[in-house]
Amino acid sequence: MNEAQDHLIDWLRDAYAMEKHAETMLKAQASRLEHYPELKARIEQHIEETIGQQKSLEACLDSMGSSPSTMKDLAGRIGAFGQALGGGLASDEVVKGAMAGYVFENIEIAAYTTLIAAARTCGRDDVRETCEMILPQEVEMARWLLEHLPHVTGAYLTRDAMDEDSAKR
Repeated sequence: MNEAQDHLIDWLRDAYAMEKHAETMLKAQASRLEHYPELKARIEQHIEETIGQQKSLEACLDSMGSSPSTMKDLAGRIGAFGQALGGGLASDEVVKGAMAGYVFENIEIAAYTTLIAAARTCGRDDVRETCEMILPQEVEMARWLLEHLPHVTGAYLTRDAMDEDSAKR
């Protein structure tokens, strides 16, 4: 195996760990959302996409004679668990969660753009096609969050003026 393919495998492992992290974070966020049904529904939809992405990335790694990194996966899950716990304590959790989600989606967009270029360089059309299938899902989630941030913020501020507990979630 050459160095470029080694990098591709490493970056696929990173992407897999990133998607496991995303799943943990999204599930925690969705479980706490009570007063933002549209946001909750979109997050739940993206959880399903995320699980599918994990399976696709695992298949890519398998086709290259590799598997997800247990250490990266574990580190990602521990980090996500810590973030989920910390996020639940913020009084403005829904706004900060939506902002963090938008930032995270853009990191995923950059990761898949990189993977597409690396797969193309390595002649791995199967991996490129998989990442080209995943990328629009991340772009769409980022677009949706950006479009809905003003509404989430306004709804939060309105609820916060009346009752802080309902505003939070």
